[in-house]
Amino acid sequence: MNTIGSQGRPPVRIGVIGATPARGWGTAAHLPALQALEEFEVTAVSTTRLSTARATAEVFGIPLAFADDDELVSHPDVDAVAITVKVPEHDRLIRAALAAGKHVFSEWPLGVDLGQAIALADLARASGVQHVVGLQGYQAPGALFVRELIENGDLGQLLTVSVVAAGGPAGRRIPQANAYATDVAAGATVLSISTGHILATLARAVGEFRELSAVVALINKETTVIETGQIVPVTAPDQVVLAGRLEGGAVASVAVQGGSAPVAPGFELRIVGTDATLLVRPATPGGIHITDWAVSISRPDGSAADLPVPGRFSPVPAAVPAGPPRNVAVLYREFARAINHSQPAVPDFATAVRYHRLLERIQRASDTGVRQDADR
Repeated sequence: MNTIGSQGRPPVRIGVIGATPARGWGTAAHLPALQALEEFEVTAVSTTRLSTARATAEVFGIPLAFADDDELVSHPDVDAVAITVKVPEHDRLIRAALAAGKHVFSEWPLGVDLGQAIALADLARASGVQHVVGLQGYQAPGALFVRELIENGDLGQLLTVSVVAAGGPAGRRIPQANAYATDVAAGATVLSISTGHILATLARAVGEFRELSAVVALINKETTVIETGQIVPVTAPDQVVLAGRLEGGAVASVAVQGGSAPVAPGFELRIVGTDATLLVRPATPGGIHITDWAVSISRPDGSAADLPVPGRFSPVPAAVPAGPPRNVAVLYREFARAINHSQPAVPDFATAVRYHRLLERIQRASDTGVRQDADR
């Protein structure tokens, strides 16, 4: 039953597609985030089997469970739909939700390629509903804090930015659930998923790329499915290295190491200015867009200090669990603001198209060996 939240509005009734009880991003991040936010009421869940949908509904106290996604999308008790399934399924489900007049939260990537993303963004714009894409790093508290430090002049003039990060989902050994990602056509590669998340997060912290060169490579050309021992070919890239200039003139490099590369910690971000250097590492296990940031500053005189991210950059209730749900909850609050005030969310499907286009230019830079303008 709907109640009135502290903002004086009834919660948005949302259905989550793809939240299985034992695994997956829907149950690890989306449902814990939504349950802690008064802006939303989770009214429905769907999976590929009614038994798993009912199990998830029981665990999270959700009234409606479906094995048919269309039933969830068309149900009158659903105002918005969260799509947390594999990338190749996004197009069909987003189209169905938009046709039903529902607001849409789609996980990143928006589509399997740029063309699909453009078509979905155009359709969403014409539908008149609100839409958001799951680039939660775009609203990450750590990224916003670092941006403020830079804009306040704490680092002096920005000189260089470098990131080394683990990427996925494919590796030398993978679970059956990720086997689809071995095919580059599925749109779930270390370039499309991991690099896209990293670039969107970096954009909020240090600015967008203006021009870049890149190498997108496939090193491990086969993988073993853990459950079956089957060896399957891999066509999706597992390494991405890019370098270029940011919009403010600083130079930047990003190395995303997939294919089961042993990267510890999960990422390291170094931001060098004329007056100080920031070092960012994960405060808890996770990627740059998922985890809380541990930020430290060092200066030429040898002094150094830790800089806790102020709470004002993470305006979510304490009830939101630490880890993956935190940044997702921040993004859901942005989604609720967009719905309640009929204003575009940030990042929306148009933002998704911008990053799909940037990834295409990275691939082109790798294929041609020619430096690319990143903003055209």
